[in-house]
Amino acid sequence: MRTSLASGRSLGICNAWITPPHSSRNVLFAALLLLPCPWIAAEESASWPQFRGPNASGVAHDSKPPLKIGPASHVLWKKEVPRSPSSPCVWGDRIFLTTFAEGELRTCCYDRARGDLLWTRGIKPEKLEVYHRSEGSPAAPTPATDGTHVVSYFGSTGLVCYDFDGRELWRHPMTITRSAGDFGSGSSPIITGNLVILNRDQLIDAKLLALDVRTGKKVWVTPRPDGYGSFGTPIIWNNAGHHQVVIPGSVRLKGYDLKTGKERWMVDGLAAFACTTPVVGHKRLFFVAWSYGASDSPWPSWPEFRKQHDSNMDGEISMDEFKGQALDFYQGLDLDKDGRITGADWVKVKRRSAEGENMAIAVEPGGQGDITKTHVNWKFTKGLPYVSSPLLYDGRLYFVRDGGLLSCLDAETGEPHYSRKRIGGGGKYYTSPVAADGRIYLASTNGDLTVVKAGGKEPEILHRTAFEERIDATPALVGNRIYLRTESTLYAFE
Repeated sequence: MRTSLASGRSLGICNAWITPPHSSRNVLFAALLLLPCPWIAAEESASWPQFRGPNASGVAHDSKPPLKIGPASHVLWKKEVPRSPSSPCVWGDRIFLTTFAEGELRTCCYDRARGDLLWTRGIKPEKLEVYHRSEGSPAAPTPATDGTHVVSYFGSTGLVCYDFDGRELWRHPMTITRSAGDFGSGSSPIITGNLVILNRDQLIDAKLLALDVRTGKKVWVTPRPDGYGSFGTPIIWNNAGHHQVVIPGSVRLKGYDLKTGKERWMVDGLAAFACTTPVVGHKRLFFVAWSYGASDSPWPSWPEFRKQHDSNMDGEISMDEFKGQALDFYQGLDLDKDGRITGADWVKVKRRSAEGENMAIAVEPGGQGDITKTHVNWKFTKGLPYVSSPLLYDGRLYFVRDGGLLSCLDAETGEPHYSRKRIGGGGKYYTSPVAADGRIYLASTNGDLTVVKAGGKEPEILHRTAFEERIDATPALVGNRIYLRTESTLYAFE
């Protein structure tokens, strides 16, 4: 599901948590990360250290990447890579990717200048997590780095940390996960200061945990019993002077104290299954999510669903009655995992899915406890994305719905500058939009990449190209380059 259904590194918080990097240049960079501001310092775009870059913002403020990129245009280099939805993670002269190949869950390091593979480290799992074979991967989460450590997460084995030369520093083994809907893991780890933060929402034993990036030891663990359906990556929010970890869950968006993991606030009544990641800016936090089962996308009735799939007419649907990709989509509806979907399963699925509502919201800082009625500044309910996360850029909130329908809201008021405008690239949007130099880059699973001019009352298309193979991974913008991973190739454009 995720695109990491997908698919870090966030703002550093205090001097005591910063591990000295390799060079004075990185020391300067680490010092810049200590700025306790809710937006991203321009200097941070010198790296792309996690899913969607600094604090998952998707924005490279001082970058000037090329516009008219394509399979044969502005290509600095390209390298064949195994398929995975995880995104490029970039620091200094290194690019890091995760992938699944030859039975191994791998972390790969490439030279940024030429694209040469510098090292690969693999883990052979005893058993793989259940995942969607065409939409997901057992290596969907994006790795994270702080310039010294590289941390990868796999739902089948847990967390593993390497140094920049590929030496394994520690492992934090975990039991194999079982995600909601059986799509596989999607949330990516982040590094903030000396903490690795991971959202491990799953059907049983969902939790948010923090480890010491230097040792892999637990710092705190917070249970999330209502977090069975979340694939979003954590972000850090300076909420009225308090640094908090924010993560969506099932129906609820929550903020946790960064130092202790204690829950501080909650917004209730949101999408039942969250694939997206929040963004912060202008002191506010913005969250956009859509999932099946709410009033604007109801499930069919049990008799209707059974009529469509119960080929032997025995009143229930066994897994072998699904054909092709339908099995991957529907196996997660077997809630008790007895190999069949029954009317009782269907009632629970519909009830769980209908608990929340699909919407975009802006959250004001300063709240504690249930802030649903007190700190939600505005709501918007049209054209919402399923997997693709929102983008906050120059005072506007952008998001793209499957089919290539782009919306742009005023971040202050929630009023639309435009809504559900077709940008030409069809298909699903599992990648999230990224922005630099007044441009927004969007890619679809069809392999269409579209560049839109930021601002305006209508989306102005600046460039469109077809890569003619699937794109699941969100691009990375670093300096004057774009790093884009397609189904089979890692490209560097300059």
